[in-house]
Amino acid sequence: MLCSNRMKKLILLLAAAFLSCNLHSETAPETYAEYGRLICVKLPSAPFPHPERAQGRTRNNIVYPAEKHYQDSSVALFVPKGFRAGDKVDFVVHFHGWNNYVERVLTKYELIKQFSESGRNAILVVPQGPYDAPDSFDGKLEDEGGFNRFMDDVMSTLRKGKVINSQPLGRIILSGHSGGYQVISSIVTVGGLSDHVKEVWLFDALYARTEKFMDWHNQQHGKMINLFTEHGGTKQENETLMADLKKKNISFVFKNESAITPPDLKKNDLIFVFTDLEHDLVVNQRHEFRTYLETSCLANKNLAPSYGPKWTRR
Repeated sequence: MLCSNRMKKLILLLAAAFLSCNLHSETAPETYAEYGRLICVKLPSAPFPHPERAQGRTRNNIVYPAEKHYQDSSVALFVPKGFRAGDKVDFVVHFHGWNNYVERVLTKYELIKQFSESGRNAILVVPQGPYDAPDSFDGKLEDEGGFNRFMDDVMSTLRKGKVINSQPLGRIILSGHSGGYQVISSIVTVGGLSDHVKEVWLFDALYARTEKFMDWHNQQHGKMINLFTEHGGTKQENETLMADLKKKNISFVFKNESAITPPDLKKNDLIFVFTDLEHDLVVNQRHEFRTYLETSCLANKNLAPSYGPKWTRR
């Protein structure tokens, strides 16, 4: 009987946790309703599942099983109030770093609030990478042509949801925090849409693969912003890159975050920003994401009343 009672308590606890998770997911849209329409979908072209993580991953003798960390194909799409689909549709695609997941990223870093406040006429996309795991690998989005297939699915989803009609893909900004650098480097190299990528923002994220970013910058003449910290692990790579640029007489801007100005961000295409913030604060502590949006290549928009359902779950 004692075992039976314990089992019943365990079942009740698990059920409560399950219900809490579902209720939390269902109430999340209400959090962002004032800003626009949030659409959560499962896409076949999302990063996971992927053959390279079919057996999960072991790091520092800790096992991260595939079923928990590498099976979630969720993608969040946010359409701000007043968005107007023009001749083409512009996007900002943000990639989270280690030990994170979409719902937490949206909340913790205030991505939707900052995106809405920027007034940009674009759509925010946040794909689920490794779910709550210390891993920079982003599955299918690192495969050749993977980003092209992903954006095709995103566009198809938006057409089905009557957010856009037959407009083609426009400009894309790739934004990444921490470990998000790896997938961005793959996208600008083999993703298939490098001519659409106009800007790359690395929030304390330039750990490696620097040559891939510079090849994209040189070929596409795109803008790159590198924000780095003292102890986030990216300072040396940024300093090495700047020293190399100086040797080659390639112009760039390097300033402390307190000194960087909107004209600096608007008029230059290679920008290095040193911040005194800690690694996990660089996306939103000083509204960095919003500032980069406001000074980006994306068009502004006139805010308008909401135009329909603010939430769609598929």
